[in-house]
Amino acid sequence: MSDTDPIEHTVRLTAGDFTEAGEPFALFAAWFAEAGRSEPSDPDAMALATADAGGMPNVRMVLLKSFDERGFVFYTHQTSQKGQELAANPSAAAVFHWKSLTRQVRLRGPVSQVPDEEADAYFASRPRQSRIGAWASKQSTPLESRLAFEKAVAYYSAKYAIGPVPRPPHWGGYRLAPLSIEFWHDRPFRLHDRIVFKRERTGAPWTKYRLYP
Repeated sequence: MSDTDPIEHTVRLTAGDFTEAGEPFALFAAWFAEAGRSEPSDPDAMALATADAGGMPNVRMVLLKSFDERGFVFYTHQTSQKGQELAANPSAAAVFHWKSLTRQVRLRGPVSQVPDEEADAYFASRPRQSRIGAWASKQSTPLESRLAFEKAVAYYSAKYAIGPVPRPPHWGGYRLAPLSIEFWHDRPFRLHDRIVFKRERTGAPWTKYRLYP
């Protein structure tokens, strides 16, 4: 369908049921569940944008590991580029794009580290080789060769050959507590449906707006 085709059915402008939602977390949970059934790969992938102390932005894909009314949680090395940027500027934005559903969700808000016990519990649930990799990787720093990384993996595999692999002190989780959550759904002729929930601070009531596409 091209932008020059005539609009024959104005009923397509009618709001979908999602625009009637009263709060964002239940709506996100419903969309996330649908994405889990329809997306061929990584429905939990989100583009995470941060900025350094000078305001220079950065974006990369990360995996959402949990969410509730407190916010959206992901894990990484705290010494990585994103970890350093979050230390300097503890705010972030994220977007989910589920192509199979022609939907997007955008988040913006402050970011804080999750408690150690929460990070420990998630780290213990990861495959053993992934836990070894967290020790072996100096994430975001220059790597002289693949062999050097493989040697580090071998070293920590031997070090933790017996017993559990503890969580590295430099590896942990972050929670993005959104002050803004926008839901976008594709419509023909770019006459999309968009709603945004906003609040002044975490814990405050949400205000909902409908946006022009």
